[in-house]
Amino acid sequence: MATLERDTGRERARPRVAAARAPRPYMSPYLAGVGIGIVLLLAFVLMGRGLGASGAFSTVVSVGVAQASPATVASNPAFARYAGEGVANPLADWLLIEVIGITLGALVSGWLAGRFRFATERGPNIAVRNRLLLAFAGGAVMGFGAKLARGCTSGLALTGGALLAPGAWIFVATAFAAAFAVAPLVRRQWR
Repeated sequence: MATLERDTGRERARPRVAAARAPRPYMSPYLAGVGIGIVLLLAFVLMGRGLGASGAFSTVVSVGVAQASPATVASNPAFARYAGEGVANPLADWLLIEVIGITLGALVSGWLAGRFRFATERGPNIAVRNRLLLAFAGGAVMGFGAKLARGCTSGLALTGGALLAPGAWIFVATAFAAAFAVAPLVRRQWR
């Protein structure tokens, strides 16, 4: 909608700028934790399995390899585990549907909270390029660790922790210890 204003005897249309909406405050971490617990319980009840994410990426890669080279999948148990016998559609995998839902849910949540924007979160002492390189390196280490551990943080910590698996609790303690050990090395990037 445009408003009209007088300027030296001529009328001109000036677009009305909408006031920027302030973002809503973040959800209480306790309430978010209860929400994750409810979602995990519903995943067990409705789908018969817990939460996870890395398996979705493994499924997509394995199905892609199966399309390009079926012999490779047949000879490699790691690919065969995810591609399955004759699975041509990765959307048949529950974890892939879950990851798509997580992505769409995050987009909708960010939009509703007034936080949806394309930006690189970084501290004042690091350039965007270096921040993205650090993020990529961290993601690569996490991805390698997820494959090495045969599960990601959500699968191991959330699902394994809910099942009281000792390995899950050891993983959570180790992850927190590693985070505290690495924090001083990257803290100056955020100040």
